Amino acid sequence: MDNLGVCNSSATSTHGYTTARMDINSQTAFVALGSNLAAGQTTPAEMLKNALQLMEDYHDSPIEVSDFVSSPAFPPNSGPDFVNAVASLRTDWPAERLLELLHQIEAELGRTRPARWAPRVVDLDLLAVGKLVLPDAATHDQWRALAPDRQRSEAPDRLILPHPRLQDRAFVLVPWAQIAPDWRHPRTGMTVARMRDALPAADRDAVRPFDGGGI
Repeated sequence: MDNLGVCNSSATSTHGYTTARMDINSQTAFVALGSNLAAGQTTPAEMLKNALQLMEDYHDSPIEVSDFVSSPAFPPNSGPDFVNAVASLRTDWPAERLLELLHQIEAELGRTRPARWAPRVVDLDLLAVGKLVLPDAATHDQWRALAPDRQRSEAPDRLILPHPRLQDRAFVLVPWAQIAPDWRHPRTGMTVARMRDALPAADRDAVRPFDGGGI
Protein backbone atom coordinates (compact mmCIF):
# COMPACT_ATOMS: atom_id res chain seq x y z
CA MET A 1 0.00 0.00 0.00
CA ASP A 2 2.99 2.35 -0.13
CA ASN A 3 3.13 3.04 -3.86
CA LEU A 4 0.25 4.59 -5.76
CA GLY A 5 2.40 5.59 -8.68
CA VAL A 6 1.75 9.30 -8.24
CA CYS A 7 3.27 11.43 -10.99
CA ASN A 8 4.78 14.93 -11.14
CA SER A 9 5.55 14.86 -7.43
CA SER A 10 6.24 18.04 -5.51
CA ALA A 11 5.45 17.41 -1.83
CA THR A 12 4.91 14.63 0.68
CA SER A 13 1.48 14.54 2.30
CA THR A 14 0.55 13.58 5.84
CA HIS A 15 -0.62 10.10 4.83
CA GLY A 16 2.72 9.19 3.27
CA TYR A 17 1.86 9.55 -0.41
CA THR A 18 3.34 12.17 -2.66
CA THR A 19 1.01 14.96 -3.73
CA ALA A 20 1.37 17.16 -6.77
CA ARG A 21 -0.65 19.45 -8.97
CA MET A 22 -1.88 18.21 -12.31
CA ASP A 23 -2.62 20.25 -15.40
CA ILE A 24 -6.38 20.68 -15.45
CA ASN A 25 -8.03 19.53 -18.65
CA SER A 26 -11.14 17.77 -19.87
CA GLN A 27 -9.73 14.36 -18.98
CA THR A 28 -9.13 14.98 -15.27
CA ALA A 29 -11.57 13.25 -12.95
CA PHE A 30 -11.91 14.04 -9.26
CA VAL A 31 -13.10 11.62 -6.59
CA ALA A 32 -14.00 12.35 -2.96
CA LEU A 33 -13.18 9.60 -0.47
CA GLY A 34 -14.54 9.21 3.04
CA SER A 35 -14.83 6.65 5.83
CA ASN A 36 -16.00 6.79 9.43
CA LEU A 37 -16.53 3.13 10.23
CA ALA A 38 -13.91 0.46 10.82
CA ALA A 39 -14.25 -2.88 9.07
CA GLY A 40 -12.85 -5.51 11.39
CA GLN A 41 -9.25 -4.47 12.05
CA THR A 42 -9.22 -2.06 9.10
CA THR A 43 -9.41 1.56 10.25
CA PRO A 44 -11.09 4.29 8.17
CA ALA A 45 -7.71 5.70 7.12
CA GLU A 46 -6.56 2.25 6.02
CA MET A 47 -9.84 1.85 4.15
CA LEU A 48 -9.12 5.00 2.13
CA LYS A 49 -5.66 3.68 1.28
CA ASN A 50 -7.20 0.40 0.15
CA ALA A 51 -9.71 2.27 -2.02
CA LEU A 52 -6.96 4.35 -3.60
CA GLN A 53 -4.94 1.27 -4.37
CA LEU A 54 -7.92 -0.42 -6.02
CA MET A 55 -8.67 2.70 -8.03
CA GLU A 56 -5.17 2.65 -9.45
CA ASP A 57 -5.16 -1.12 -9.98
CA TYR A 58 -8.45 -1.17 -11.88
CA HIS A 59 -8.06 2.08 -13.77
CA ASP A 60 -4.36 1.53 -14.42
CA SER A 61 -3.31 5.17 -14.18
CA PRO A 62 -1.44 7.35 -11.67
CA ILE A 63 -3.49 8.99 -8.94
CA GLU A 64 -2.84 12.23 -7.10
CA VAL A 65 -4.09 12.41 -3.54
CA SER A 66 -4.66 15.25 -1.11
CA ASP A 67 -3.71 15.04 2.53
CA PHE A 68 -6.12 13.05 4.66
CA VAL A 69 -8.35 15.27 6.80
CA SER A 70 -10.83 14.69 9.60
CA SER A 71 -14.35 16.15 9.54
CA PRO A 72 -17.59 15.83 11.54
CA ALA A 73 -20.23 13.45 10.25
CA PHE A 74 -23.16 14.97 8.36
CA PRO A 75 -25.86 15.48 9.47
CA PRO A 76 -24.47 16.53 12.87
CA ASN A 77 -24.35 13.77 15.50
CA SER A 78 -25.07 11.08 12.90
CA GLY A 79 -21.86 9.15 13.58
CA PRO A 80 -18.12 9.28 14.27
CA ASP A 81 -15.86 11.78 12.54
CA PHE A 82 -14.86 10.99 8.98
CA VAL A 83 -11.46 10.61 7.40
CA ASN A 84 -11.65 12.36 4.01
CA ALA A 85 -9.48 12.98 0.97
CA VAL A 86 -9.79 13.96 -2.69
CA ALA A 87 -8.01 12.17 -5.51
CA SER A 88 -7.54 13.05 -9.17
CA LEU A 89 -6.75 10.85 -12.14
CA ARG A 90 -6.39 11.26 -15.88
CA THR A 91 -8.94 9.26 -17.81
CA ASP A 92 -10.58 8.70 -21.16
CA TRP A 93 -13.34 6.56 -19.62
CA PRO A 94 -16.98 7.71 -19.85
CA ALA A 95 -18.20 9.18 -16.58
CA GLU A 96 -20.73 6.38 -16.15
CA ARG A 97 -17.97 3.78 -16.34
CA LEU A 98 -15.96 5.62 -13.70
CA LEU A 99 -19.00 5.68 -11.43
CA GLU A 100 -19.48 1.94 -11.92
CA LEU A 101 -15.85 1.39 -10.94
CA LEU A 102 -16.29 3.41 -7.74
CA HIS A 103 -19.40 1.42 -6.82
CA GLN A 104 -17.53 -1.82 -7.52
CA ILE A 105 -14.68 -0.76 -5.21
CA GLU A 106 -17.15 0.25 -2.48
CA ALA A 107 -18.78 -3.19 -2.69
CA GLU A 108 -15.45 -5.01 -2.60
CA LEU A 109 -14.48 -3.10 0.54
CA GLY A 110 -17.75 -3.98 2.30
CA ARG A 111 -19.89 -0.89 1.74
CA THR A 112 -23.57 -1.38 2.52
CA ARG A 113 -26.36 1.19 2.26
CA PRO A 114 -28.74 0.67 5.20
CA ALA A 115 -29.81 4.33 5.27
CA ARG A 116 -28.82 7.59 3.68
CA TRP A 117 -25.97 9.35 5.51
CA ALA A 118 -25.46 6.37 7.84
CA PRO A 119 -21.89 5.62 9.05
CA ARG A 120 -20.01 3.77 6.33
CA VAL A 121 -16.79 1.90 5.81
CA VAL A 122 -16.11 3.73 2.56
CA ASP A 123 -17.78 6.38 0.42
CA LEU A 124 -16.48 7.24 -3.06
CA ASP A 125 -18.15 10.16 -4.83
CA LEU A 126 -17.39 11.18 -8.39
CA LEU A 127 -17.08 14.96 -8.12
CA ALA A 128 -16.32 16.03 -11.67
CA VAL A 129 -14.86 14.91 -14.97
CA GLY A 130 -13.23 17.88 -16.66
CA LYS A 131 -15.90 20.37 -17.73
CA LEU A 132 -18.56 17.74 -18.28
CA VAL A 133 -22.12 18.64 -17.26
CA LEU A 134 -24.55 15.72 -16.88
CA PRO A 135 -27.24 14.96 -17.77
CA ASP A 136 -27.79 18.52 -19.03
CA ALA A 137 -27.39 22.07 -17.77
CA ALA A 138 -31.01 22.57 -16.71
CA THR A 139 -31.20 19.34 -14.72
CA HIS A 140 -27.87 20.04 -13.09
CA ASP A 141 -28.94 23.53 -12.05
CA GLN A 142 -32.15 22.10 -10.58
CA TRP A 143 -30.32 19.61 -8.38
CA ARG A 144 -27.61 22.09 -7.40
CA ALA A 145 -30.29 24.53 -6.19
CA LEU A 146 -32.23 21.90 -4.21
CA ALA A 147 -33.31 23.28 -0.82
CA PRO A 148 -31.56 21.77 2.22
CA ASP A 149 -34.78 20.33 3.65
CA ARG A 150 -35.41 18.45 0.38
CA GLN A 151 -31.84 17.13 0.24
CA ARG A 152 -32.62 14.81 3.17
CA SER A 153 -35.35 12.97 1.29
CA GLU A 154 -34.62 13.41 -2.42
CA ALA A 155 -31.79 11.96 -4.47
CA PRO A 156 -31.28 11.89 -8.25
CA ASP A 157 -31.87 8.67 -10.14
CA ARG A 158 -29.01 9.35 -12.55
CA LEU A 159 -25.46 10.63 -12.52
CA ILE A 160 -25.28 14.40 -11.96
CA LEU A 161 -21.96 16.07 -12.80
CA PRO A 162 -20.40 18.06 -11.35
CA HIS A 163 -21.63 16.64 -8.06
CA PRO A 164 -24.56 18.90 -7.11
CA ARG A 165 -23.46 19.32 -3.48
CA LEU A 166 -19.73 19.85 -3.92
CA GLN A 167 -19.94 23.63 -3.41
CA ASP A 168 -21.55 23.07 0.02
CA ARG A 169 -19.01 20.66 1.51
CA ALA A 170 -15.91 21.83 3.31
CA PHE A 171 -14.72 18.23 3.71
CA VAL A 172 -14.54 18.09 -0.09
CA LEU A 173 -13.31 21.58 -0.94
CA VAL A 174 -10.57 21.86 1.70
CA PRO A 175 -8.61 18.78 0.53
CA TRP A 176 -9.55 19.36 -3.13
CA ALA A 177 -7.96 22.81 -3.01
CA GLN A 178 -4.63 21.17 -2.17
CA ILE A 179 -4.40 19.40 -5.53
CA ALA A 180 -6.56 21.47 -7.90
CA PRO A 181 -7.40 24.91 -6.49
CA ASP A 182 -7.95 26.32 -9.98
CA TRP A 183 -10.46 23.77 -11.27
CA ARG A 184 -13.45 25.83 -12.34
CA HIS A 185 -17.09 24.76 -12.01
CA PRO A 186 -18.53 24.69 -15.54
CA ARG A 187 -21.92 26.07 -14.42
CA THR A 188 -21.02 28.66 -11.77
CA GLY A 189 -17.55 29.66 -12.96
CA MET A 190 -16.20 29.42 -9.41
CA THR A 191 -12.85 27.78 -8.73
CA VAL A 192 -12.34 25.20 -6.01
CA ALA A 193 -10.38 27.75 -3.98
CA ARG A 194 -13.11 30.35 -4.32
CA MET A 195 -15.86 27.88 -3.36
CA ARG A 196 -13.84 26.85 -0.32
CA ASP A 197 -13.32 30.45 0.75
CA ALA A 198 -17.03 31.20 0.30
CA LEU A 199 -18.00 28.66 2.97
CA PRO A 200 -18.58 29.81 6.55
CA ALA A 201 -15.34 29.93 8.52
CA ALA A 202 -16.79 27.50 11.06
CA ASP A 203 -17.32 24.90 8.32
CA ARG A 204 -13.77 25.27 7.04
CA ASP A 205 -12.31 25.17 10.54
CA ALA A 206 -14.19 21.94 11.29
CA VAL A 207 -12.04 20.19 8.67
CA ARG A 208 -8.85 19.36 10.52
CA PRO A 209 -5.57 17.70 9.53
CA PHE A 210 -5.83 13.99 10.17
CA ASP A 211 -3.41 13.01 12.92
CA GLY A 212 -3.82 9.26 12.49
CA GLY A 213 -4.81 8.69 16.09
CA GLY A 214 -7.89 6.91 17.32
CA ILE A 215 -9.49 6.38 13.89
